[in-house]
Amino acid sequence: MHATDAAAVVEIINAEQHGRPLTPARLAERVSLTTGATSILLNRLEQAGHIVRTREHTDRRIVTLHSTPAIHAAAATFYEPLGDQLGAVLADYSPAELDLIETAVELLRSTMVAYMEDS
Repeated sequence: MHATDAAAVVEIINAEQHGRPLTPARLAERVSLTTGATSILLNRLEQAGHIVRTREHTDRRIVTLHSTPAIHAAAATFYEPLGDQLGAVLADYSPAELDLIETAVELLRSTMVAYMEDS
């Protein structure tokens, strides 16, 4: 998968997980593409079975983007070996140490999210 396609899929999944599905225009902003280039990208992702476009709003002109089970399965297959390796590394830490790591990572993540939202 092309890096731009992967970035778009990540943006779509992330927005879904936060309960705010993206529109094509919003995705274009997030991946820094023109609306025309985004349309081509979405056609490619839809044809590959990675995303679907829906019209669930009362205003039927509004299109939202959703990931498919197929892309989630492909991502799980791709990342499973990494997950196994990371699990082996983390197995060396005590529950208290893992709590500390989790707290630090969450603080770093929330700081980065706040920074990106302010940009």
